[in-house]
Amino acid sequence: ATKRYELRSIIERDALAWGIAAVERDTIDEINILNAALLAMHKAIKRLSIRPQLLLIDGNRFKPFEDLPHHCIVGGDGKYLAIAAASILAKTYRDDYMEQLHHEYPGYGWNKNKGYGTMAHRAAILKYGTTPHHRMSFRLTPDQTTLNF
Repeated sequence: ATKRYELRSIIERDALAWGIAAVERDTIDEINILNAALLAMHKAIKRLSIRPQLLLIDGNRFKPFEDLPHHCIVGGDGKYLAIAAASILAKTYRDDYMEQLHHEYPGYGWNKNKGYGTMAHRAAILKYGTTPHHRMSFRLTPDQTTLNF
């Protein structure tokens, strides 16, 4: 995390352009996490101060953005510096948001789980209930993660 934050300031200072975007919880619940991630990518592209000639996408799915060509690259953050830089920005801004949520709702461990549904986080949901930031379409409690055959 320390190295990512060091790199973040370099990326923000030296990149030709960069954009960060998020999608609200209600939208994620409505359109699902994959479509929400694609929507956030589109919003981030719109925030760029220059128009890119090509979009390099980390992963195997992307919804075309306007008339811009794109390439999906599985494991792209290990192959292209631009994708690695975007990943660093995304992770550090997510971590900042998780720290903010931790201060608002300290019992959920967002400062440690970074939004992942760890067992400790699920136990906190059982103890304290959900917050306005929990995605209600996700399985939140242990009984919802049991496989029934």
